[in-house]
Amino acid sequence: MFVVARLPKNKSISHAPAYERRRRWNWLALGFIYAFLYMGRYNLTVSKYEFGKLNLMDTGDFGVIFGIGTLVYAFAFLINGPLTDRFGARLSILTGAGGAIVANILLGIVSLEAVRSGGAIGPMGGVANAIAEPFFHAFVGLRAFFGISSGNTTASPLLPALSILYAVNMYFQAFGAVAIVKGNAPWFHVDERGVFGGIFGILISLGVYFAYDWNGLLLHVFKGQIQLVFFVPAAILAVVFLIGLVVIRNSPAEAGFRNFLTGDATAGEDDKPSNPIRVFAMMFKNPIIMTIAAIEFCSGFLRQAIMQWGYVYGKATGLKEIFVMQHWGLLLCCAGILGGMFAGTISDHLFESRRAPVAAVLYAGMVAGSLIMCLLIGNTMLMWVIILMSLAIIGVHGMLSGTMSMDFGGAKNAGIAVGIIDGAVYLGTAAMSFLYAWRLPEGDKAKDSANWSEWPLWMIPLAVIGLVLAYCIRNAKPEGKGAH
Repeated sequence: MFVVARLPKNKSISHAPAYERRRRWNWLALGFIYAFLYMGRYNLTVSKYEFGKLNLMDTGDFGVIFGIGTLVYAFAFLINGPLTDRFGARLSILTGAGGAIVANILLGIVSLEAVRSGGAIGPMGGVANAIAEPFFHAFVGLRAFFGISSGNTTASPLLPALSILYAVNMYFQAFGAVAIVKGNAPWFHVDERGVFGGIFGILISLGVYFAYDWNGLLLHVFKGQIQLVFFVPAAILAVVFLIGLVVIRNSPAEAGFRNFLTGDATAGEDDKPSNPIRVFAMMFKNPIIMTIAAIEFCSGFLRQAIMQWGYVYGKATGLKEIFVMQHWGLLLCCAGILGGMFAGTISDHLFESRRAPVAAVLYAGMVAGSLIMCLLIGNTMLMWVIILMSLAIIGVHGMLSGTMSMDFGGAKNAGIAVGIIDGAVYLGTAAMSFLYAWRLPEGDKAKDSANWSEWPLWMIPLAVIGLVLAYCIRNAKPEGKGAH
Protein backbone atom coordinates (compact mmCIF):
# COMPACT_ATOMS: atom_id res chain seq x y z
CA MET A 1 0.00 0.00 0.00
CA PHE A 2 2.87 2.38 0.78
CA VAL A 3 4.40 1.78 -2.65
CA VAL A 4 1.07 2.36 -4.41
CA ALA A 5 0.50 5.56 -2.40
CA ARG A 6 3.86 6.90 -3.65
CA LEU A 7 2.87 6.51 -7.31
CA PRO A 8 2.28 9.98 -8.79
CA LYS A 9 -1.33 10.83 -9.61
CA ASN A 10 -2.66 12.34 -12.81
CA LYS A 11 -3.87 15.78 -11.76
CA SER A 12 -6.25 16.05 -14.73
CA ILE A 13 -8.36 13.18 -13.29
CA SER A 14 -10.03 13.70 -9.92
CA HIS A 15 -12.27 11.42 -7.88
CA ALA A 16 -14.10 11.80 -4.59
CA PRO A 17 -12.14 10.41 -1.60
CA ALA A 18 -14.93 7.89 -0.90
CA TYR A 19 -14.70 6.62 -4.49
CA GLU A 20 -10.93 6.24 -4.30
CA ARG A 21 -11.22 4.32 -1.03
CA ARG A 22 -13.82 1.94 -2.46
CA ARG A 23 -11.81 1.48 -5.65
CA ARG A 24 -8.74 0.67 -3.57
CA TRP A 25 -10.58 -2.04 -1.63
CA ASN A 26 -11.90 -3.46 -4.89
CA TRP A 27 -8.54 -3.85 -6.60
CA LEU A 28 -6.89 -5.03 -3.38
CA ALA A 29 -9.39 -7.89 -3.10
CA LEU A 30 -8.95 -8.73 -6.79
CA GLY A 31 -5.21 -8.27 -6.52
CA PHE A 32 -4.57 -10.53 -3.57
CA ILE A 33 -6.58 -13.34 -5.13
CA TYR A 34 -4.45 -12.85 -8.25
CA ALA A 35 -1.21 -12.83 -6.25
CA PHE A 36 -2.07 -16.00 -4.35
CA LEU A 37 -3.10 -17.66 -7.61
CA TYR A 38 0.57 -17.22 -8.51
CA MET A 39 1.53 -19.00 -5.29
CA GLY A 40 -0.62 -21.92 -6.43
CA ARG A 41 0.80 -21.78 -9.98
CA TYR A 42 4.57 -21.60 -9.64
CA ASN A 43 4.66 -24.00 -6.69
CA LEU A 44 5.45 -26.58 -9.38
CA THR A 45 8.87 -24.96 -9.89
CA VAL A 46 9.62 -25.01 -6.17
CA SER A 47 8.51 -28.64 -5.86
CA LYS A 48 10.60 -29.81 -8.84
CA TYR A 49 13.77 -30.34 -6.78
CA GLU A 50 11.93 -32.39 -4.13
CA PHE A 51 10.12 -34.49 -6.74
CA GLY A 52 13.54 -35.10 -8.27
CA LYS A 53 14.75 -36.63 -5.01
CA LEU A 54 11.96 -39.21 -5.37
CA ASN A 55 12.95 -39.80 -9.03
CA LEU A 56 9.58 -38.42 -10.14
CA MET A 57 10.66 -35.32 -12.09
CA ASP A 58 13.83 -34.35 -13.95
CA THR A 59 14.49 -31.19 -15.97
CA GLY A 60 12.81 -32.55 -19.09
CA ASP A 61 9.74 -33.71 -17.14
CA PHE A 62 9.40 -30.26 -15.59
CA GLY A 63 9.51 -28.65 -19.02
CA VAL A 64 6.82 -31.00 -20.32
CA ILE A 65 4.46 -30.53 -17.32
CA PHE A 66 4.91 -26.75 -17.31
CA GLY A 67 4.63 -26.63 -21.10
CA ILE A 68 1.33 -28.55 -21.17
CA GLY A 69 -0.05 -26.32 -18.42
CA THR A 70 0.92 -23.10 -20.15
CA LEU A 71 -0.48 -24.36 -23.46
CA VAL A 72 -3.84 -24.98 -21.77
CA TYR A 73 -3.63 -21.51 -20.19
CA ALA A 74 -2.90 -19.94 -23.57
CA PHE A 75 -6.00 -21.37 -25.24
CA ALA A 76 -8.28 -20.99 -22.22
CA PHE A 77 -8.95 -17.39 -23.29
CA LEU A 78 -11.22 -18.70 -26.06
CA ILE A 79 -13.65 -19.64 -23.28
CA ASN A 80 -12.66 -17.45 -20.34
CA GLY A 81 -12.49 -14.12 -22.17
CA PRO A 82 -16.10 -14.17 -23.44
CA LEU A 83 -17.34 -15.61 -20.12
CA THR A 84 -15.70 -12.77 -18.21
CA ASP A 85 -17.12 -10.11 -20.54
CA ARG A 86 -20.60 -11.61 -20.19
CA PHE A 87 -20.73 -12.44 -16.47
CA GLY A 88 -18.25 -9.96 -15.03
CA ALA A 89 -14.92 -10.01 -13.26
CA ARG A 90 -16.33 -10.94 -9.85
CA LEU A 91 -17.70 -14.31 -10.94
CA SER A 92 -14.64 -14.89 -13.12
CA ILE A 93 -12.01 -14.36 -10.42
CA LEU A 94 -14.00 -16.42 -7.90
CA THR A 95 -14.39 -19.26 -10.42
CA GLY A 96 -10.67 -19.18 -11.10
CA ALA A 97 -9.79 -19.21 -7.40
CA GLY A 98 -12.27 -21.99 -6.65
CA GLY A 99 -10.96 -24.20 -9.44
CA ALA A 100 -7.33 -23.56 -8.47
CA ILE A 101 -8.13 -24.51 -4.87
CA VAL A 102 -9.52 -27.89 -5.97
CA ALA A 103 -6.64 -28.53 -8.42
CA ASN A 104 -4.00 -27.72 -5.80
CA ILE A 105 -5.69 -29.98 -3.25
CA LEU A 106 -5.58 -32.84 -5.77
CA LEU A 107 -1.92 -32.12 -6.56
CA GLY A 108 -1.26 -32.11 -2.82
CA ILE A 109 -2.93 -35.50 -2.36
CA VAL A 110 -0.91 -37.05 -5.21
CA SER A 111 2.27 -35.56 -3.70
CA LEU A 112 1.42 -36.80 -0.21
CA GLU A 113 0.92 -40.33 -1.53
CA ALA A 114 4.31 -40.18 -3.24
CA VAL A 115 6.05 -38.84 -0.12
CA ARG A 116 4.57 -41.52 2.15
CA SER A 117 5.40 -44.35 -0.25
CA GLY A 118 8.89 -43.17 -1.17
CA GLY A 119 7.93 -42.34 -4.75
CA ALA A 120 5.31 -44.97 -5.54
CA ILE A 121 1.95 -44.18 -7.13
CA GLY A 122 -0.96 -43.97 -4.67
CA PRO A 123 -4.73 -44.31 -5.30
CA MET A 124 -5.27 -40.68 -6.36
CA GLY A 125 -2.15 -40.75 -8.51
CA GLY A 126 -3.38 -43.94 -10.15
CA VAL A 127 -6.78 -42.44 -10.96
CA ALA A 128 -5.16 -39.28 -12.36
CA ASN A 129 -2.75 -41.37 -14.43
CA ALA A 130 -5.60 -43.47 -15.84
CA ILE A 131 -7.51 -40.33 -16.88
CA ALA A 132 -4.42 -38.63 -18.26
CA GLU A 133 -2.75 -41.45 -20.16
CA PRO A 134 -4.84 -41.32 -23.41
CA PHE A 135 -4.29 -37.57 -23.71
CA PHE A 136 -0.66 -37.78 -22.65
CA HIS A 137 0.19 -40.56 -25.10
CA ALA A 138 -1.45 -38.61 -27.93
CA PHE A 139 0.69 -35.63 -26.96
CA VAL A 140 3.82 -37.80 -26.80
CA GLY A 141 3.02 -39.26 -30.22
CA LEU A 142 2.64 -35.80 -31.74
CA ARG A 143 5.96 -34.66 -30.29
CA ALA A 144 7.67 -37.89 -31.36
CA PHE A 145 6.54 -37.21 -34.94
CA PHE A 146 8.83 -34.16 -34.85
CA GLY A 147 11.60 -36.11 -33.12
CA ILE A 148 11.14 -34.39 -29.75
CA SER A 149 11.21 -36.28 -26.46
CA SER A 150 8.34 -35.77 -23.99
CA GLY A 151 9.64 -37.31 -20.79
CA ASN A 152 9.98 -40.88 -19.61
CA THR A 153 6.89 -42.29 -17.89
CA THR A 154 8.82 -45.39 -16.84
CA ALA A 155 11.43 -43.35 -14.99
CA SER A 156 8.84 -40.74 -13.91
CA PRO A 157 5.60 -42.71 -13.38
CA LEU A 158 3.59 -39.71 -12.15
CA LEU A 159 4.31 -37.63 -15.25
CA PRO A 160 0.83 -38.06 -16.82
CA ALA A 161 -0.95 -37.43 -13.50
CA LEU A 162 1.04 -34.30 -12.68
CA SER A 163 0.60 -33.06 -16.26
CA ILE A 164 -3.20 -33.32 -16.30
CA LEU A 165 -3.70 -31.95 -12.78
CA TYR A 166 -1.39 -29.03 -13.50
CA ALA A 167 -3.26 -28.44 -16.78
CA VAL A 168 -6.57 -28.28 -14.86
CA ASN A 169 -4.97 -25.86 -12.41
CA MET A 170 -3.76 -23.67 -15.27
CA TYR A 171 -7.17 -23.59 -16.93
CA PHE A 172 -8.67 -22.03 -13.81
CA GLN A 173 -5.60 -19.85 -13.28
CA ALA A 174 -6.34 -18.35 -16.70
CA PHE A 175 -9.38 -16.57 -15.25
CA GLY A 176 -7.07 -14.45 -13.08
CA ALA A 177 -5.48 -11.99 -15.50
CA VAL A 178 -8.70 -11.66 -17.53
CA ALA A 179 -10.69 -10.88 -14.39
CA ILE A 180 -8.26 -8.40 -12.87
CA VAL A 181 -8.08 -6.30 -16.04
CA LYS A 182 -11.83 -6.55 -16.71
CA GLY A 183 -12.60 -5.76 -13.08
CA ASN A 184 -10.48 -2.63 -12.96
CA ALA A 185 -11.26 -1.20 -16.42
CA PRO A 186 -14.52 0.55 -15.36
CA TRP A 187 -12.82 2.03 -12.28
CA PHE A 188 -9.81 3.70 -14.00
CA HIS A 189 -9.78 6.42 -16.67
CA VAL A 190 -7.40 5.76 -19.56
CA ASP A 191 -5.13 8.62 -18.41
CA GLU A 192 -4.55 7.00 -15.00
CA ARG A 193 -4.16 3.42 -16.20
CA GLY A 194 -0.39 3.66 -16.47
CA VAL A 195 -0.40 3.74 -12.69
CA PHE A 196 -2.72 0.73 -12.75
CA GLY A 197 -0.18 -1.01 -14.98
CA GLY A 198 2.31 -0.36 -12.19
CA ILE A 199 -0.12 -1.87 -9.69
CA PHE A 200 -0.54 -4.90 -11.98
CA GLY A 201 3.24 -5.37 -11.97
CA ILE A 202 3.34 -5.05 -8.19
CA LEU A 203 0.67 -7.75 -7.80
CA ILE A 204 2.60 -10.08 -10.12
CA SER A 205 5.73 -9.41 -8.08
CA LEU A 206 4.00 -10.21 -4.80
CA GLY A 207 2.70 -13.42 -6.34
CA VAL A 208 6.21 -14.41 -7.41
CA TYR A 209 7.44 -13.72 -3.86
CA PHE A 210 4.69 -15.86 -2.35
CA ALA A 211 5.36 -18.64 -4.88
CA TYR A 212 9.10 -18.92 -4.43
CA ASP A 213 9.90 -17.73 -0.91
CA TRP A 214 6.80 -18.80 1.02
CA ASN A 215 6.66 -22.19 -0.70
CA GLY A 216 10.44 -22.48 -0.40
CA LEU A 217 10.21 -21.73 3.32
CA LEU A 218 7.64 -24.50 3.73
CA LEU A 219 10.03 -27.02 2.18
CA HIS A 220 12.93 -25.67 4.25
CA VAL A 221 11.05 -26.01 7.55
CA PHE A 222 9.18 -29.22 6.70
CA LYS A 223 11.83 -31.23 4.88
CA GLY A 224 10.55 -33.34 2.02
CA GLN A 225 6.86 -32.52 2.63
CA ILE A 226 6.10 -31.63 -1.00
CA GLN A 227 2.35 -31.71 -0.44
CA LEU A 228 2.51 -28.51 1.64
CA VAL A 229 3.40 -26.35 -1.37
CA PHE A 230 0.01 -27.33 -2.79
CA PHE A 231 -2.14 -27.53 0.35
CA VAL A 232 -1.03 -24.20 1.87
CA PRO A 233 -1.69 -22.07 -1.27
CA ALA A 234 -5.11 -23.77 -1.52
CA ALA A 235 -5.89 -22.81 2.09
CA ILE A 236 -4.79 -19.19 1.59
CA LEU A 237 -6.78 -18.96 -1.63
CA ALA A 238 -9.85 -20.14 0.28
CA VAL A 239 -9.47 -17.22 2.71
CA VAL A 240 -9.03 -14.55 0.01
CA PHE A 241 -11.88 -16.17 -1.95
CA LEU A 242 -14.23 -15.36 0.94
CA ILE A 243 -12.89 -11.80 1.16
CA GLY A 244 -13.41 -11.34 -2.58
CA LEU A 245 -16.94 -12.69 -2.34
CA VAL A 246 -17.79 -9.84 0.05
CA VAL A 247 -15.72 -6.97 -1.40
CA ILE A 248 -15.43 -7.25 -5.20
CA ARG A 249 -17.88 -5.41 -7.45
CA ASN A 250 -17.84 -5.30 -11.25
CA SER A 251 -18.27 -1.53 -11.62
CA PRO A 252 -18.59 1.69 -9.60
CA ALA A 253 -22.38 1.53 -10.06
CA GLU A 254 -22.54 -1.85 -8.32
CA ALA A 255 -20.71 -0.30 -5.37
CA GLY A 256 -23.07 2.68 -5.13
CA PHE A 257 -21.12 5.19 -7.24
CA ARG A 258 -21.74 6.68 -10.66
CA ASN A 259 -20.16 5.03 -13.70
CA PHE A 260 -18.15 7.43 -15.86
CA LEU A 261 -16.68 7.58 -19.36
CA THR A 262 -13.25 6.01 -19.13
CA GLY A 263 -11.92 7.37 -22.44
CA ASP A 264 -11.05 3.95 -23.82
CA ALA A 265 -12.10 2.19 -27.03
CA THR A 266 -15.65 1.36 -25.85
CA ALA A 267 -16.35 4.40 -23.67
CA GLY A 268 -19.92 5.64 -24.19
CA GLU A 269 -21.30 2.36 -25.52
CA ASP A 270 -24.19 0.59 -23.81
CA ASP A 271 -23.50 -2.12 -21.22
CA LYS A 272 -25.14 -4.92 -23.23
CA PRO A 273 -22.57 -7.72 -23.86
CA SER A 274 -21.20 -7.78 -27.40
CA ASN A 275 -21.34 -10.83 -29.65
CA PRO A 276 -18.07 -12.63 -28.73
CA ILE A 277 -17.49 -13.94 -32.27
CA ARG A 278 -17.80 -10.41 -33.62
CA VAL A 279 -15.47 -9.09 -30.91
CA PHE A 280 -12.87 -11.80 -31.62
CA ALA A 281 -13.04 -10.94 -35.33
CA MET A 282 -12.66 -7.24 -34.56
CA MET A 283 -9.69 -7.88 -32.26
CA PHE A 284 -7.91 -10.16 -34.73
CA LYS A 285 -8.33 -7.51 -37.45
CA ASN A 286 -6.90 -4.79 -35.20
CA PRO A 287 -3.19 -4.39 -36.07
CA ILE A 288 -2.41 -2.79 -32.71
CA ILE A 289 -3.96 -5.65 -30.71
CA MET A 290 -2.15 -8.22 -32.86
CA THR A 291 1.17 -6.39 -32.49
CA ILE A 292 0.70 -6.24 -28.72
CA ALA A 293 -0.03 -9.98 -28.75
CA ALA A 294 3.14 -10.64 -30.76
CA ILE A 295 5.22 -8.59 -28.32
CA GLU A 296 3.66 -10.43 -25.41
CA PHE A 297 4.46 -13.79 -27.03
CA CYS A 298 8.08 -12.68 -26.75
CA SER A 299 7.45 -11.53 -23.16
CA GLY A 300 5.99 -14.91 -22.23
CA PHE A 301 9.04 -16.70 -23.60
CA LEU A 302 11.49 -14.36 -21.88
CA ARG A 303 9.74 -13.90 -18.53
CA GLN A 304 9.66 -17.58 -17.64
CA ALA A 305 12.97 -18.31 -19.39
CA ILE A 306 14.63 -16.19 -16.71
CA MET A 307 12.30 -16.61 -13.72
CA GLN A 308 11.52 -20.35 -13.97
CA TRP A 309 14.68 -21.64 -15.57
CA GLY A 310 16.91 -19.26 -13.64
CA TYR A 311 15.69 -20.97 -10.47
CA VAL A 312 16.16 -24.44 -12.01
CA TYR A 313 19.66 -23.47 -13.23
CA GLY A 314 20.66 -22.22 -9.79
CA LYS A 315 19.46 -25.38 -8.06
CA ALA A 316 21.00 -27.70 -10.64
CA THR A 317 24.45 -26.06 -10.74
CA GLY A 318 24.92 -25.93 -6.97
CA LEU A 319 24.13 -22.25 -6.36
CA LYS A 320 21.26 -22.84 -3.92
CA GLU A 321 23.23 -21.39 -0.98
CA ILE A 322 24.08 -18.02 -2.56
CA PHE A 323 22.15 -14.90 -1.50
CA VAL A 324 20.15 -14.56 -4.71
CA MET A 325 18.88 -18.14 -4.58
CA GLN A 326 18.11 -17.92 -0.86
CA HIS A 327 15.94 -14.84 -1.52
CA TRP A 328 14.85 -15.54 -5.10
CA GLY A 329 11.18 -14.65 -4.62
CA LEU A 330 11.88 -11.52 -2.56
CA LEU A 331 14.42 -10.16 -5.05
CA LEU A 332 12.13 -10.85 -8.00
CA CYS A 333 9.34 -9.15 -6.05
CA CYS A 334 11.41 -6.02 -5.36
CA ALA A 335 12.61 -5.88 -8.96
CA GLY A 336 9.07 -6.32 -10.26
CA ILE A 337 7.70 -3.59 -7.99
CA LEU A 338 10.39 -1.18 -9.18
CA GLY A 339 9.71 -2.17 -12.78
CA GLY A 340 5.97 -1.66 -12.35
CA MET A 341 6.41 1.73 -10.67
CA PHE A 342 8.91 2.89 -13.29
CA ALA A 343 6.80 1.73 -16.22
CA GLY A 344 3.51 3.13 -14.91
CA THR A 345 4.99 6.48 -13.95
CA ILE A 346 6.80 7.24 -17.21
CA SER A 347 3.84 6.00 -19.26
CA ASP A 348 1.36 8.47 -17.75
CA HIS A 349 3.74 11.34 -17.05
CA LEU A 350 6.45 11.19 -19.74
CA PHE A 351 4.80 9.46 -22.69
CA GLU A 352 1.27 10.94 -22.32
CA SER A 353 -0.40 7.62 -21.42
CA ARG A 354 1.20 5.77 -24.32
CA ARG A 355 2.41 2.30 -23.29
CA ALA A 356 4.51 1.04 -26.21
CA PRO A 357 7.42 3.51 -25.72
CA VAL A 358 7.81 2.16 -22.19
CA ALA A 359 7.85 -1.39 -23.53
CA ALA A 360 10.51 -0.41 -26.08
CA VAL A 361 12.75 1.08 -23.38
CA LEU A 362 12.41 -2.03 -21.22
CA TYR A 363 12.90 -4.39 -24.16
CA ALA A 364 16.19 -2.66 -24.91
CA GLY A 365 17.18 -3.75 -21.40
CA MET A 366 16.12 -7.32 -22.22
CA VAL A 367 18.34 -7.36 -25.34
CA ALA A 368 21.31 -6.14 -23.32
CA GLY A 369 20.58 -8.58 -20.49
CA SER A 370 20.35 -11.59 -22.82
CA LEU A 371 23.71 -10.75 -24.38
CA ILE A 372 25.34 -10.29 -20.97
CA MET A 373 23.93 -13.64 -19.78
CA CYS A 374 25.84 -15.38 -22.58
CA LEU A 375 29.08 -13.99 -21.14
CA LEU A 376 28.29 -14.90 -17.52
CA ILE A 377 27.31 -18.59 -17.74
CA GLY A 378 29.07 -20.22 -14.76
CA ASN A 379 29.49 -16.89 -12.93
CA THR A 380 27.30 -16.13 -9.90
CA MET A 381 26.78 -12.57 -11.22
CA LEU A 382 24.49 -14.15 -13.81
CA MET A 383 21.81 -14.47 -11.14
CA TRP A 384 21.87 -10.72 -10.46
CA VAL A 385 21.49 -10.02 -14.18
CA ILE A 386 18.35 -12.19 -14.14
CA ILE A 387 16.93 -10.11 -11.27
CA LEU A 388 17.49 -6.90 -13.26
CA MET A 389 15.95 -8.45 -16.37
CA SER A 390 12.87 -9.41 -14.36
CA LEU A 391 12.43 -5.71 -13.54
CA ALA A 392 12.22 -4.98 -17.25
CA ILE A 393 9.99 -7.85 -18.34
CA ILE A 394 7.46 -7.47 -15.49
CA GLY A 395 7.24 -3.77 -16.37
CA VAL A 396 6.51 -4.69 -20.00
CA HIS A 397 3.88 -7.24 -18.99
CA GLY A 398 2.10 -4.74 -16.74
CA MET A 399 2.02 -2.13 -19.50
CA LEU A 400 0.80 -4.40 -22.29
CA SER A 401 -1.33 -7.16 -20.74
CA GLY A 402 -2.37 -5.11 -17.73
CA THR A 403 -3.00 -1.71 -19.32
CA MET A 404 -2.86 -1.58 -23.12
CA SER A 405 -5.32 -4.49 -23.33
CA MET A 406 -8.00 -2.50 -21.50
CA ASP A 407 -7.13 0.68 -23.43
CA PHE A 408 -7.71 -0.90 -26.84
CA GLY A 409 -10.27 -3.53 -25.83
CA GLY A 410 -12.24 -1.02 -23.79
CA ALA A 411 -13.97 -1.70 -20.48
CA LYS A 412 -16.77 -3.51 -22.33
CA ASN A 413 -14.55 -5.99 -24.21
CA ALA A 414 -11.57 -6.10 -21.85
CA GLY A 415 -12.06 -9.79 -21.11
CA ILE A 416 -11.58 -10.91 -24.70
CA ALA A 417 -8.81 -8.36 -25.34
CA VAL A 418 -6.71 -9.39 -22.35
CA GLY A 419 -7.52 -13.03 -23.09
CA ILE A 420 -6.00 -12.74 -26.56
CA ILE A 421 -2.97 -10.84 -25.29
CA ASP A 422 -2.38 -12.94 -22.17
CA GLY A 423 -3.05 -16.05 -24.24
CA ALA A 424 -0.16 -14.97 -26.46
CA VAL A 425 2.00 -14.58 -23.35
CA TYR A 426 1.43 -18.20 -22.41
CA LEU A 427 1.83 -19.45 -25.96
CA GLY A 428 5.29 -17.92 -25.73
CA THR A 429 5.82 -19.59 -22.36
CA ALA A 430 4.67 -22.95 -23.74
CA ALA A 431 7.02 -22.62 -26.72
CA MET A 432 9.87 -21.82 -24.34
CA SER A 433 9.01 -24.73 -22.01
CA PHE A 434 8.92 -27.35 -24.77
CA LEU A 435 12.04 -25.93 -26.42
CA TYR A 436 14.03 -25.92 -23.19
CA ALA A 437 12.73 -29.36 -22.17
CA TRP A 438 14.22 -30.56 -25.46
CA ARG A 439 17.44 -28.55 -25.55
CA LEU A 440 18.62 -27.99 -21.95
CA PRO A 441 20.69 -30.55 -20.01
CA GLU A 442 19.17 -33.20 -17.76
CA GLY A 443 20.43 -35.31 -14.86
CA ASP A 444 24.16 -35.09 -14.14
CA LYS A 445 24.75 -32.99 -17.26
CA ALA A 446 22.62 -30.21 -15.74
CA LYS A 447 25.12 -29.87 -12.87
CA ASP A 448 27.76 -28.45 -15.23
CA SER A 449 27.01 -24.80 -16.05
CA ALA A 450 28.91 -25.14 -19.34
CA ASN A 451 26.05 -27.30 -20.63
CA TRP A 452 23.62 -24.37 -20.21
CA SER A 453 25.12 -22.21 -22.96
CA GLU A 454 22.00 -22.50 -25.16
CA TRP A 455 19.76 -21.11 -22.41
CA PRO A 456 20.41 -17.37 -23.01
CA LEU A 457 21.10 -17.78 -26.74
CA TRP A 458 17.44 -18.57 -27.44
CA MET A 459 16.38 -15.39 -25.63
CA ILE A 460 18.28 -12.98 -27.87
CA PRO A 461 16.10 -13.15 -31.03
CA LEU A 462 12.90 -12.91 -28.96
CA ALA A 463 14.20 -9.82 -27.16
CA VAL A 464 15.18 -8.17 -30.47
CA ILE A 465 11.77 -8.93 -32.04
CA GLY A 466 9.96 -7.53 -28.99
CA LEU A 467 12.03 -4.33 -29.13
CA VAL A 468 11.37 -3.78 -32.85
CA LEU A 469 7.61 -4.41 -32.54
CA ALA A 470 7.27 -2.13 -29.51
CA TYR A 471 9.04 0.64 -31.41
CA CYS A 472 6.71 0.16 -34.39
CA ILE A 473 3.60 0.98 -32.29
CA ARG A 474 5.25 3.68 -30.14
CA ASN A 475 2.56 6.27 -31.01
CA ALA A 476 -0.46 4.01 -30.48
CA LYS A 477 -3.21 5.36 -28.22
CA PRO A 478 -6.93 4.45 -28.16
CA GLU A 479 -9.48 6.79 -29.72
CA GLY A 480 -11.76 7.26 -26.74
CA LYS A 481 -15.29 8.60 -26.99
CA GLY A 482 -15.38 10.52 -23.79
CA ALA A 483 -13.64 11.99 -20.80
CA HIS A 484 -14.31 11.83 -17.09
